[in-house]
Amino acid sequence: MDRTGHTTLAEWDAQDPAAVEAAVTAFRAQLDRGYFAMVTTGPGHAEQVKELPLDADLVILRLPISGG
Repeated sequence: MDRTGHTTLAEWDAQDPAAVEAAVTAFRAQLDRGYFAMVTTGPGHAEQVKELPLDADLVILRLPISGG
């Protein structure tokens, strides 16, 4: 975890199969734990993804909002 409270789970280069495999494994593990994955689609907009977009600059994982 860095000083902002964020944790880098994986970094990859789409041309590096080992890095891609490690990133996909880490991504799926987080989805299995209940996290949502989000990528930006433009200023102020994002969409949920269920597969790791290898061309994304950043994928944000977050837990669903709790409440009743």
